[in-house]
Amino acid sequence: MLTEDGKHLYVSYHEYHNLIEKLALQIHRSGWEFDNVLCLARGGLRPGDIISRIFERPLAIMSTSSYRAAAGTIQGKLDLAKYITTPKGELSGRVLLVDDLADTGHTLHAVVEMLRRDYPPITELRSAVIWTKGISTFRADYSAEELPTNPWIHQPFEQYDSTRPQDLLHKWG
Repeated sequence: MLTEDGKHLYVSYHEYHNLIEKLALQIHRSGWEFDNVLCLARGGLRPGDIISRIFERPLAIMSTSSYRAAAGTIQGKLDLAKYITTPKGELSGRVLLVDDLADTGHTLHAVVEMLRRDYPPITELRSAVIWTKGISTFRADYSAEELPTNPWIHQPFEQYDSTRPQDLLHKWG
């Protein structure tokens, strides 16, 4: 649900999963065949996992981090993992890069540049995101939703950003 001022988008689990399915259908309708899914952790873990299951492709994971300050609401220095975790040797062939959103585009540009430079076995690279903000300088090959008002997206699992073990003890005893 988008707030009236367009500054916040609140997404339920149901809406979140529907958008991932919409993204998967967009990829399918394109007719593009890919060999591997590479998701960017943390935001791309859930959509990457679901897409890898739907298309029955191996899931590789690359860890990135830039949102740390102010409970994850302020973008800081971008860190990219040195290694990609994959169940089958080296990442190669046609790769679908998956993340949750293209916010500023900084992370996706950096990852694509690194993959093209450091992973010559990748023969083709395409990208897929759930959301693309209007301010993003990166345009994914596949995007479930365009967000011209650049809202802050409140994803359904973000409640765990502030949940601690003592909170669970209080809840569950």
